Amino acid sequence: MFYPFNALLYLLGIGSPGLAALAAIFWVWVIVDCLTKEPANTNDKMAWLSFILCVPFFGALLYYFIRRPERLKTVGR
Repeated sequence: MFYPFNALLYLLGIGSPGLAALAAIFWVWVIVDCLTKEPANTNDKMAWLSFILCVPFFGALLYYFIRRPERLKTVGR
């Protein structure tokens, strides 16, 4: 089975399947968070979702550290 994070982890020298599994769980959690918590009345949801899906690990990190705190301040969820 191909995990999109394995290549990144091997490049970083962290070829652990456990870390790849944690990264995959984090990626899925960010996708679910984006789908369920982003307001539906803007295009932000689709833009962030496509970014997270196209750039799996870094997209999830950027969403978590940039968009999520901003959304929590403005929307509150």
